[in-house]
Amino acid sequence: MEPVKAWYVLARTVDYAGLTLFAGGLLFLAVLWPAGAGHRGARSVLVTGWVLGLLGTLAGLGLQAAWAAQRPAADFLAWDLLGQALDSQFGRIWFARALLWLLGGVVLAWLLQRGRDAATALPWRVGAGAILLGLLRTTGLTGHAVESTRPWLTQLADFAHLAGASAWIGGLAVLLFGVLARRDPEELASVIPRYSKLAMTSVAVVVAAGVVLAWQTVGSVSRVFGTAYGRTLLVKLGVLAVVLLAAQVSRSWVGRRLDFAVVLRGDAATVRPFVHSVAAETTLVLVVLLAASFLVTASPGR
Repeated sequence: MEPVKAWYVLARTVDYAGLTLFAGGLLFLAVLWPAGAGHRGARSVLVTGWVLGLLGTLAGLGLQAAWAAQRPAADFLAWDLLGQALDSQFGRIWFARALLWLLGGVVLAWLLQRGRDAATALPWRVGAGAILLGLLRTTGLTGHAVESTRPWLTQLADFAHLAGASAWIGGLAVLLFGVLARRDPEELASVIPRYSKLAMTSVAVVVAAGVVLAWQTVGSVSRVFGTAYGRTLLVKLGVLAVVLLAAQVSRSWVGRRLDFAVVLRGDAATVRPFVHSVAAETTLVLVVLLAASFLVTASPGR
């Protein structure tokens, strides 16, 4: 792989990670755990997501331009390259995305200042929802979904795929560093079952939308096994299958041990297997995001 392309793939991975943490974290706090807006672990997830998303978007803009112009990665901040980038469709979309991240910083600052009051306020929820819709939509506008013979179908599937992944992955991070880190029995009893249901729905959306995207993008079984794009897709699916196994372990713990953990007031030894399972899911998801970044920068026909 060309060095500049490798850096661009890394920037897209950072951007994807930021989007999932920020979007999924905001959804988690707005819908499942508004009180978490005042707690350090959950706030750290959101801040990390926002920083990664903004840096990934800005770096991706310059690195994509350097890759297209066959310039070294070190030139990604060169003014002439950035000017060329902004004259392209990708550049204009990615610049709008950077502006959305800046507006997302305003939403984040409001939440950090007001805590639960912000998370439960209708104006904040409307603003956060608008920002998240924009971030999810601009991500799909620069992928393979726009090149399909049925762009309306693939773009809808791409949006659903990203939204489901964000709700699932960002929720995992807030669950791990927020809810489970505190081990408050009342929070365990109220938040974990609701997140479990949200995660099941999100995974179903991710799988269904992924099938549509793969069908529209790859087109045939022979191209799955006969192209680098198809083989990368298989790696992504393989890792995702392992993640789903870990998720099933987590779900089994919720069904069998959650009540016991609540009765024992969040006993560390009782909660630890669930923490390990969630941590494994979160770690493996990074590999899925890396594979997704390879796919979005690769040609489906190769």
